[in-house]
Amino acid sequence: MRPKDAASLILWKDGPKGIQILMGRRHHNLRFMPGVLVFPGGRVDPDDHRARPISPLPAETRRMLEISATPARATALAHCALRELHEEAGLVVGRMEGERLRPDFAPLSYLTRAITPSSRPMRFHARFLIAEARHATGEIRGSGELEEIRYFALTELHEQPVAKITAMILAEFESWLATPAAQRVHRQFIRIQGRDNRLPEKS
Repeated sequence: MRPKDAASLILWKDGPKGIQILMGRRHHNLRFMPGVLVFPGGRVDPDDHRARPISPLPAETRRMLEISATPARATALAHCALRELHEEAGLVVGRMEGERLRPDFAPLSYLTRAITPSSRPMRFHARFLIAEARHATGEIRGSGELEEIRYFALTELHEQPVAKITAMILAEFESWLATPAAQRVHRQFIRIQGRDNRLPEKS
């Protein structure tokens, strides 16, 4: 089965407890990964291709997304990440025009991508983007998809239930965060594929 395109956003801030990341907990009554923490995110929808962004994607973010997607799909992936943030957590990066999100792509940085192993019955090709929380407006509110949506300290997350792939994404984020901002575009990008293999991205 071909993996379905998806996108997630790592929204972060430097708070009283150090670096904090917005995450939500999957409902405890779910059969699949109950109680596990996840980033806001989901599958690309047809409407994501009709995005009308306030600002374009940064050149490096677009370049990395286009390694595995067409230019139109790259824009749709970015819109998907911000749309899911609004739907799942109530926060807006950009502005709302009626019921429609006008996304602001300028704050988005590219982190990595992960492809579900071919042996799984449901497969996703997920891209992970980063934005600072200062670019988001609104108050955190759940939509029913996730419980306990809040900012978790990185130190706190080591004691929380997370999927192995999420732990790997968090490790990539910590490495990104430890890299001086001016050098981040020059780092070795990777993708996570198969049985949690870290493979160098051909950029």
